[in-house]
Amino acid sequence: MRLIIFYLIYLLSSFHVYSQERYLPDWESLKRHQTPKWFMDAKFGIYCHWGPYSVPAFENEWYAHWMYVNADNPEAKNGKPSKFYEHHVKTYGTLDTFGYKDFIPMFKAEKFDAEQWADLFEKAGAKFAGPVSEHADGFAMWDSSITKWDAMDMGPKRDIMGELSEAIRKRGMKFIATYHRQWLYGWYPTWDKTTDASNSKYAGLYGPLLKKGDFQYPLFTDEIDKGIDRYYPVAGKKFNEEWLARLKEIIDKYSPDMVWFDNKMDVIDTKYRKEFLSYYYNDAAKQGREVVSTYKFYDFEKGTAVLDLERSRMSDKMDFPWLTDDSIDWKSWSHVANPDYKSANRIIDFLVDVVSKNGCLLLNITPKANGEIPIPVQERLLKIGGWLKVNGEAIYGTRPWKIYGEGDATVTEGHLSEHNNPDNTDKDIRFTVNGTVLYAIALAWPEDGFIEISTLKKSNPYLDKEITSIELLGYNKNINFVQGSDNLRIEMPAKKIGDYAYAFKIITKAY
Repeated sequence: MRLIIFYLIYLLSSFHVYSQERYLPDWESLKRHQTPKWFMDAKFGIYCHWGPYSVPAFENEWYAHWMYVNADNPEAKNGKPSKFYEHHVKTYGTLDTFGYKDFIPMFKAEKFDAEQWADLFEKAGAKFAGPVSEHADGFAMWDSSITKWDAMDMGPKRDIMGELSEAIRKRGMKFIATYHRQWLYGWYPTWDKTTDASNSKYAGLYGPLLKKGDFQYPLFTDEIDKGIDRYYPVAGKKFNEEWLARLKEIIDKYSPDMVWFDNKMDVIDTKYRKEFLSYYYNDAAKQGREVVSTYKFYDFEKGTAVLDLERSRMSDKMDFPWLTDDSIDWKSWSHVANPDYKSANRIIDFLVDVVSKNGCLLLNITPKANGEIPIPVQERLLKIGGWLKVNGEAIYGTRPWKIYGEGDATVTEGHLSEHNNPDNTDKDIRFTVNGTVLYAIALAWPEDGFIEISTLKKSNPYLDKEITSIELLGYNKNINFVQGSDNLRIEMPAKKIGDYAYAFKIITKAY
């Protein structure tokens, strides 16, 4: 009898603990979720825009949308069709005979190798990685029981998410799923009878049949930067329910460590957004896992998930962890025939700047439709990985210092603003810290042979301990320095060490 009573007490206490930890679909309850340490330590992740839109390889990943913008479309500028539409009709035919659905059989991914991809991500120094699970085009990249318009039933006829989740986790990286489905609401002109998008037979791909006047155009404006978070009509109940059901299926099948969202979630009723977070956080808690979800602008309430910026960064250090997603290509998120890749130097400087401000970088890459990762992309990733192999201790596991840095480069904030930010010079120094060790990272090699850091001059307000030694990571000889009244002056080696940012490990006297 005593044993039974003890067991009942144990069950009741266990239920009490669980109920106390349970996340309700309520903003205040969801704010109790803590950003996991693994995310704050990771600093660098990789994902990829890859799907049927990779087949035409024309201009960018919005091909699926802009190919339908004919002269009669409200988005047509000056009554003229988009260049995507003109290219499509010339190359593939009219939209009633060849629509976006017809790219799916051409998306074969015949050279896709999840193990090779994961090897590359690991060598690049990524600590988390994964694919776009579903882009705005409505095509699911996993084995779905909800829709037939998925990579298992069509196109590659493989479970892309499943293969990548296994290969990525095998190498000790966290697995992420990124989700754009909310953009599907209005992505295709399902009201346009001259295109296949209006055929209810394909509604599983193109989305609900809507009226021409159901949207405010253009689909994307600068209003969101002005604090306006409602400029799309809320989608109907059916669309909301499927948006959530697909997310739950991803969670149940693949247990992603991060679920990343693109913006435009204001078309989704707040009820479903809160229900997603509750479901995801509770599922992870039951499994003893720590997970991250992200949001842009105002799509989740502050403090319930990690804020993500797109092609942009903070101008100063933040007191909360944040994420930025950027593409390796200046103009496109998917593979295109005429890419404009960023240099490894630019990406590394970007990473260092972001980390110094309490951020983390999620870098998008651009696989070809056949599953190959372009050689120039591989080369840049390997260069980033080579730099991190030498300088990783100044990045991984670090935290922001009292100030993020110093220098001439001024960061312009704002959505899609990265193209406005200049390249860095040796005057641009960024700080990170790990325990008692301070790292100062110069973003270029000085022509005069000296790095000067005014922040670390004698009697500065930030570092009250005497500097006893300075080490240049990747260089196994002594570094000479003088801490004067104007600056900390570091003498560089006679021969340049490495090709990118230069990290100094600064040791201070213990008191």
